[in-house]
Amino acid sequence: MNALINFQTVTEKIKQAAAACERSEKDITLVAVSKMHEAEEILPLLQAGHRVFGENRVQEAQRKFPALKEQFPDLKLHLIGPLQTNKVRAAVSLFDVIESVDRFELAEKLAVEMEKQSKNLPCFIQVNTGEEPQKSGVTPRETISFVKQCRDLGLNIVGLMCIPPADDEPAPHFAFLKKLAQEAGVKELSM
Repeated sequence: MNALINFQTVTEKIKQAAAACERSEKDITLVAVSKMHEAEEILPLLQAGHRVFGENRVQEAQRKFPALKEQFPDLKLHLIGPLQTNKVRAAVSLFDVIESVDRFELAEKLAVEMEKQSKNLPCFIQVNTGEEPQKSGVTPRETISFVKQCRDLGLNIVGLMCIPPADDEPAPHFAFLKKLAQEAGVKELSM
């Protein structure tokens, strides 16, 4: 029940924020992060009509989502965490969007696996906007060339993703990511 109340609270905040900046709330996709929540905890959100979820671990998603996707075929699952190259096959098989392309080796393996599975999943480049050494992601100055390299491999790069430093005000990072996305020729942002 808490998940449903939280979802309704966040949905209302999105609606208010969209109105405040004269945007349509339909242009905003809420990715409900379901990590560390069991399938039965996710079910009320699905029953309420929400269909977009994010998981940061392939193994955890494999436990929960095949049965949920069978029950709710329009469910969309985003990989929002780091992806190890040895988990690429499973990730391409299960997820609908990969939000954490952060290095060339991973991009190469994703391109090969998507070709094998005849899939063209939307991908986001993870940008380390705070240039934090402990975080994954390409540096801002590498972003535009990395988008091109990934597209040259055949990846469907649709946007950029960032996780701002925990102690920083996020708005400047979001504005910076939007500017980078425009320069890189991608439209979607995940923040």
